[in-house]
Amino acid sequence: MSSRQHHLRLAVIAAALSAAMSAHAQQAASAPAEKPAKPADEKMQQVEVRGSTEAYNPRRDDTASKIVVNHDEIVKYGDTSVVDVLKRLPGITVSGGSARGGGEVRMRGLGAGYTQILLNGEAAPAGFSLDSLAPDVIERIEVLRSASAEFSTQSIAGTINIILKKAIKKGQRELKAGVGKGAGFVNPTANLQLSDKLGQMSYSFTANVFHRKYEQDTPSEQEGFDPAGRLVMQRNSQSRDNGQFSAINLSPRLNWTLANGDTITSQSFVNVNRYRGNDNVATFTTVGPQPAYPRAWFHNLNENEFFRTDLNWVHKLETGAKLDLKVGGVVGGLGNEQRRLGFNPAGAQTLDSEVLSKGTDRGVTSTGKFSTPMFEGHALSVGWDGGISTRDDQRAERGLPVELFDARVDRFAAYAQDEWNITPRWSVYLGARWEGIRTRTAGNTFDTAETTSSVWSPLFQTLYKLPGTKSDQVRFAVTRTYKAPNTQSLIPRRFKSVNNSSTEPDFQGNPDLKPELALGLDASYEHYWGEGALLSASASMRRIDNFTRNGVLFDGERWVQLPVNDGRATTRGIELEAKFPLKSLIATAPALDLRASVSRNWSSVDAVPGPNNRLNAQTPFSATLGVDYKLGALTTGGSFAFKTGGPVRISTTQSSYQTARRELEVYGLWKFSPQNQLRVAVSNILGQGYEAQNTYADQFGTVNRSTSYKGPVVLRATMEMKF
Repeated sequence: MSSRQHHLRLAVIAAALSAAMSAHAQQAASAPAEKPAKPADEKMQQVEVRGSTEAYNPRRDDTASKIVVNHDEIVKYGDTSVVDVLKRLPGITVSGGSARGGGEVRMRGLGAGYTQILLNGEAAPAGFSLDSLAPDVIERIEVLRSASAEFSTQSIAGTINIILKKAIKKGQRELKAGVGKGAGFVNPTANLQLSDKLGQMSYSFTANVFHRKYEQDTPSEQEGFDPAGRLVMQRNSQSRDNGQFSAINLSPRLNWTLANGDTITSQSFVNVNRYRGNDNVATFTTVGPQPAYPRAWFHNLNENEFFRTDLNWVHKLETGAKLDLKVGGVVGGLGNEQRRLGFNPAGAQTLDSEVLSKGTDRGVTSTGKFSTPMFEGHALSVGWDGGISTRDDQRAERGLPVELFDARVDRFAAYAQDEWNITPRWSVYLGARWEGIRTRTAGNTFDTAETTSSVWSPLFQTLYKLPGTKSDQVRFAVTRTYKAPNTQSLIPRRFKSVNNSSTEPDFQGNPDLKPELALGLDASYEHYWGEGALLSASASMRRIDNFTRNGVLFDGERWVQLPVNDGRATTRGIELEAKFPLKSLIATAPALDLRASVSRNWSSVDAVPGPNNRLNAQTPFSATLGVDYKLGALTTGGSFAFKTGGPVRISTTQSSYQTARRELEVYGLWKFSPQNQLRVAVSNILGQGYEAQNTYADQFGTVNRSTSYKGPVVLRATMEMKF
């Protein structure tokens, strides 16, 4: 062990020196070049190529750290939403969520935009919901724990890149139809996949239809205490919530191979989703004054659609270099209708508020990448990534003037990256990315505001395969990342709550927000001892400047929440993962595949006194355990996920608490024939929900509000047919 540690220290020191002295900026190259095939007959050549393909593993062999989840793993449990797929991946948690769906996807336990979600390498437009993206339209999911120059470095916690289907299967005709059912919950789905090859052209088309209908009760309790700790207010509320959510995804793709070997690809994605919901809330006061509206009724209608298309040209040069150019366009529409009725303590209707809003998003993007092998051991790439997006929005509230708003976001990034194989055991990735964003917001109810920010992100990653071993290796990365405020956080427009209080405040944006900047360190150890067998341990740290939190204040008339920059924050974490077939330990064992992961996260905000001054309700501890078993035509398995919540101190006056969550799932796949198979899954077998609490405390007293969210058991069955 001491010799191995000595080599590791030398590797890290040498890597740091190379980062300082190198003039190149680098990237993670894809698969290493294959060795020339040895002369042999056709059969032997086929065996040689197949072996080379199976030997390449992007997680193990790429210098830039990356976890790749393929399509078979994605659809294993018959999920109807990609959010349900992500929660099983190591190091990823999903916060919130209920029968209506939703939930925020987090890496390192961090939400609020710290985790970057990309669709085909680009950010999805406003209004797009991950909950409406069907797993069947996804080819693979890439999880990048450390930033890469090729993608935006708005990835303080990491990046999840969802790649839509690209693989073309000749003569593919596949239909899947299924339904999920639980208490107060029903979810029918259908998916059609077609693909074929016609000479130099190939095509694929995927269509997915999704519908969810739910009904649930969400009780909550509110208590108030004076400075002496005496109970001065107690209220219990019962929310009866029902609604339905429908979505359709269409994903056509065309590929052409030209005579000179160039390829042209057209890929489009259409997403349309509709949500309609009603919420009846009754509040009963047992101590203290009643709220302004003890009984309220809410109606929400959301309509979102967007169309995205990309045209990609790849030209290979004789020197082994490659030019990859892509242009794209996005058009999206968003509409929202909100009706609120409120009844005073005497039972009379004293509030009738109706708000209609609609918006249109338009955008164009352009990316380019030139890659060349350069000299021995170097793979150099340079490129750009730019775009212009606009948003026109209008909001009409009954009895008030129409509010008009428009925004424009211009962004441009240039990068260079180089992967350098210094020795057969040691490779280094050097990258640099400059990214600039200019946002302009204007409206008839607030002053025009313009913000400009730019970030220079040097990136360094290294992979060192330990001598004296066949499959032990270490990684180290130093990155600079950032998080720019979203448009909604910059608009100084007020969104009012019904029963305004310190725990139910209005929301208003802050045009003076600055980007958060982070310095990151990542280190990991990986041990591979057989096909599909892995043990890994990793540690990370992020130091975040211009940390943004949501503060609550009283403006003399109402309570208001708004985002503010508040100094520095630090987050740290460790992660352990194991996955292996049982046969790798016991040769005579049954065909069991085991997987497990454990994550522990810590964080602190300098401007907030402890204890529990964690970042954005960060998940402190999470763990997953899974097993898969195959016996003839039957494949089955299960997954258990656990994550803690606990207390969080948001500011000197605000705090929150969330209970732990446990989720158990099982699935089974029975293949009747090569053309037909049935997939059955049961999720949330324990029937667990969770409870969340918000607290506001100052010199005048304390107010607590807790809400309980139920979690139904859901049975899903899907018939999969090829024709």
